[in-house]
Amino acid sequence: MSAPAPRPGIMDVRPYVGGESALEGVSRVIKLSSNEGALGPSPKAMEALAALAPEIHRYPDGGATELRAAIAARFGFAADRIVCGAGSDELLGLLCRAYAGPGDEVLQSEHGFLMYAIAAKVSGATPVKAAEVDLTASVDNLLAAVTPRTKIVYLANPNNPTGTYLPKDEVARLRAGLPDHVLLVIDAAYSEFVSAEDYSCGKELVEAGENTVVCRTFSKIYALGGLRLGWAYCPDSIADVLNRVRGPFNVSSSALIAGLAAFNDTEHYARAKSHNEAWRSWLADRLTELGLTVVPSVANFLLVHFPHEAGRDAAAADAYLRRNGIIVRAMASYGLPDSLRITIGNAEETQAVAETLATFLAGEAEG
Repeated sequence: MSAPAPRPGIMDVRPYVGGESALEGVSRVIKLSSNEGALGPSPKAMEALAALAPEIHRYPDGGATELRAAIAARFGFAADRIVCGAGSDELLGLLCRAYAGPGDEVLQSEHGFLMYAIAAKVSGATPVKAAEVDLTASVDNLLAAVTPRTKIVYLANPNNPTGTYLPKDEVARLRAGLPDHVLLVIDAAYSEFVSAEDYSCGKELVEAGENTVVCRTFSKIYALGGLRLGWAYCPDSIADVLNRVRGPFNVSSSALIAGLAAFNDTEHYARAKSHNEAWRSWLADRLTELGLTVVPSVANFLLVHFPHEAGRDAAAADAYLRRNGIIVRAMASYGLPDSLRITIGNAEETQAVAETLATFLAGEAEG
């Protein structure tokens, strides 16, 4: 007797492993491994979520009507070109399932988000990486990697895990250099943290043609990662495709109601952005003073390089932080084994990781 066999290629998928949340023997953990919102969710979102409890036996609005209307009103979009998903991860995966398959290639930058390659493999397509320049996506290298088999280009902008970004003009150059039939998917999960004047999430490219999608999330600045809520801004034809392949109730009522309340709480949003800018700068300066190399970041995390020295390298630093109850993200799976990614936490958490690394680098670490 034999078991059912999965489709070819499925067993080649290495499951995504999220940032850890617990450490054995540690009661109070400082988690800086998943780029979650430092200030937590909006109080208004929590109130809305609590008020929903008596109604959770009801199915959610499958069209996410109120949330899409709110997003459309703020950004000047057409609501029917917005599609909501269970986190932007779902939408990134659905786009790959809909537009790429066996024999196709899905392109990304060298140190792009791990979920792109996973989405490609699940769809039966082949993931391809283009070398970055100074840990930043290279338009020239991406365009050089395009072949007749390329169906999708994923661009994380800002990029996770490097924190770097491409200016608006460079993204437009990428779109102009791609064949019209290639779908450009701009993953703008961290766009709310960016204040640079030359940055755009890419909405103008969506509006200029039929071959670009921008994905956004409520998991980062809105701090609703546990509820799984994201959205995509699409050309009409791609919105139609996504609405055909997504589940009819793919976003829960709790995510919709909390997401709408968080989206409308502009004061909490402003506090979260201001906090991130101040403490990102503080932590970058402090770690640089310690002799570490910090990649300039526009997101809510820092990529930090450690020396090639036994007992002082990234692995040793990670182990020491963990012994002291602090979880950051090791970067070997991203091809950056000498680096750690550190989320900007609240004031106490951010100070704690800096102080702990100072002790580690001073050679005071013990067993």
